[in-house]
Amino acid sequence: MALRSALSVRIVEGRDLPAKDITGSSDPYCIVKIDNEPIIRTATVWKTLSPFWGEEYEVHLQPTFHSVSIYVMDEDALSRDDVIGKVCITRAMLAEHPKGYSGWVSLSEVDPNEEVQGEIHLCVELLEGKGGRRLRCTVLEARDLAKKDRNGASDPFVRVRYNGKTQESTVVKKSCYPRWNESFEFELPEPAGEKLCVEVWDWDLVSKNDFLGKVVFSVQGLWAAGRQEGWFRLQPHRSKPREDGRRGSLGSLQLQLRLRDETVLPSHCYQPLVQLLCQEVKSGRQDGRVHLVTLLDETTTAECRQEVAVNLVKLFLGQGLVKEFLDLLFELELAKPCEPNTLFRSNSLASKSMESFLKVTGMQYLHAVLGPIITRVFEEKKYVELDPSKVEIKDVGCSGLHRVQTESEVMEQGRQHLQSYLRELLDTISKSAPTCPPVIRAAFRQLFQRVGERFPEHQHAKFVAITSFLCLRFFSPAIMTPKLFHLRDAHADARTSRTLLLLAKAIQMVGNMEPAAGRAKEAWLAPLQPALQQGASQMKAFITRLVGTEEEEDGGEGRLRSPPAAVVKEGLLFVHKTRGKGPLLSCAAKKLHFCLTGEALSFAKSPGAERIGSIALANIRAAEKVEEKSFGSCHVMQVVYVDENGQQETAYLQCKCVNELNQWLSALRKVCGNNPQLLCAYHPGVFRGDKWTCCHQKDRTGLGCDRTRHGVTLQDWSDPLDPDAEAQRLFQHLHGLQQPLREKYWELVKMEDPQNGPQVCGEGAPVPPGLSQLFEVLQDLEGCHRLLSPSPPTAPALLELQT
Repeated sequence: MALRSALSVRIVEGRDLPAKDITGSSDPYCIVKIDNEPIIRTATVWKTLSPFWGEEYEVHLQPTFHSVSIYVMDEDALSRDDVIGKVCITRAMLAEHPKGYSGWVSLSEVDPNEEVQGEIHLCVELLEGKGGRRLRCTVLEARDLAKKDRNGASDPFVRVRYNGKTQESTVVKKSCYPRWNESFEFELPEPAGEKLCVEVWDWDLVSKNDFLGKVVFSVQGLWAAGRQEGWFRLQPHRSKPREDGRRGSLGSLQLQLRLRDETVLPSHCYQPLVQLLCQEVKSGRQDGRVHLVTLLDETTTAECRQEVAVNLVKLFLGQGLVKEFLDLLFELELAKPCEPNTLFRSNSLASKSMESFLKVTGMQYLHAVLGPIITRVFEEKKYVELDPSKVEIKDVGCSGLHRVQTESEVMEQGRQHLQSYLRELLDTISKSAPTCPPVIRAAFRQLFQRVGERFPEHQHAKFVAITSFLCLRFFSPAIMTPKLFHLRDAHADARTSRTLLLLAKAIQMVGNMEPAAGRAKEAWLAPLQPALQQGASQMKAFITRLVGTEEEEDGGEGRLRSPPAAVVKEGLLFVHKTRGKGPLLSCAAKKLHFCLTGEALSFAKSPGAERIGSIALANIRAAEKVEEKSFGSCHVMQVVYVDENGQQETAYLQCKCVNELNQWLSALRKVCGNNPQLLCAYHPGVFRGDKWTCCHQKDRTGLGCDRTRHGVTLQDWSDPLDPDAEAQRLFQHLHGLQQPLREKYWELVKMEDPQNGPQVCGEGAPVPPGLSQLFEVLQDLEGCHRLLSPSPPTAPALLELQT
């Protein structure tokens, strides 16, 4: 059983941002921090005050996180990036919107006194003496303090206040993980009404000391306990009322956020639900019977349908029944009244499931097909425009020394560029049939057959059914927004974006199999018609090859197989040398190509070169970030592992940006998540000379000064299947649909047989055996949750004192 928290974040767009550059514009991007730790960086949108990002992420977190902060920054090439503003959303605020929050949020100014982070370890106790009672506060240590100095650290000291008196600790130089072990005593008056305040400050020699956070306690609560010890989260300094005069003047962000807390039970608890769903899929469609999948489709709202589709696809992939599941959806969809030219164009469960299926199983195929042409478009930056109302002569320059190109010449040149891109892309697609994943080919084959049987007089319909998914829902969205499909690290500029849009539109028209149909709406596409007609012929031949060969697979076509040696992530990383041993640390090269598989983290001098060493996954103990001051970069991670001799070693690897850093950490944590000897603490610094740079400990093998974050990962389409998590999410969805399922069943029965329909459709109305069995399974699962879910942890007495 596991407690999990998943946060979905979609940063849609910004508006009315202030200008930070001398040009009267800004180059905005967003940084998402979870408890002040950077997790996500969006792409920069250049020269705009109303940027559109449209980027979506899902982060798996520790359930104990406190807040999410989204900072809007202005990127500068020559100086430090400017902070435009931020949005801070606490966990409690997210919990108030269980179905998620969506809307515009005004940016607020970043106040240094509120930019605090970290925790402090304190022991507070009451002492009896001859002179009366005394209050002792022992300041032990702190961790993850804010970095206030240019060297990437702080010089923290503690100031303890009580009953009008103040005492201070020593200053620990250059550390965000200081250890003091100092005690402070105060006389305890009668009655003890004052509050104990523990403040952390960054000492500065010349300028004013910087505030790092504080903790305030009610001493009256200590009378019963006598002595308490614990870690406390530092709070911002809000002694002055905050002025919100600038709120709104900094612009706003459109956000979509949803926090999902889950208690995933042991696998055996979900077996009845999984078996019931599998049984429903195997039974197929039967005349005169309302199928459970039909009821699920009819009762699931449009907002939830995408998520439910992903859960179902992943569940049946794990069960080896995804082909049967999709075939059932196709059959149920085709049984409805429909036209051959509009098949699967709605957002039904069938359409959403097939779309999700392509993303879960076909992202590697998508990258192989679209990667080269997307790279070419980005690198060439050709001006492509066919619409006369949008042609800009100034953007294309001159064709000669003294003659400016005419509008017709510009459009003709754009047509040639677009045809060149389209021709290369269609040639790549035509040759890709053998490399298309067999599980996708099998799904398309059965769709092709089903549509052919449903519309025997419209032979083109079965081709359009394939392209409605492959072209309209898979290729075209990825061409228009390659950043969202991980084809590029940055958004396209205006010129490249227009080229990609026209190329995506061309692929859509090719997918329609009747290119002439688009001329009525956009007559300026007429010059492209010969290329589109040729492309439609190529697409038809490709689909014929794609669905034409039956392939037998080991384990069946319906199961998504992830071999242990499959590549999880790979790329070039810079290796920082430190004192130590091991295959990686003894390598002469500074930059190596790393490859993470289900067995090991291996490295070579270049992609495709002979492997020069590896670290077995079973030997990895932690994958964590490294302090910026250690190597002068905030994009360094450490892989703590055990070598062949049983000695613990650490490899320090530098990534190129915060996103690549978090992607590597996420991938490593996922593949090593079940290692039995994972560390619970680590050192975010390095061991130099005779001490750790983070906490100044002199014991190289001593316990780490910060907590590991094994559970913090980013969701990806290539993640390993997690059947228990998918079953839990389906249970949550179905549990809230019991009454709608019952009502929808009798509504559909009445529609089929109005004469003999039931007179009672409420709570007491009978339901068919399949639906009745589902309700029993859901009730049993609810009982398992009540029985096995842990009760809320009891907070230490000292936590109750904090105000």
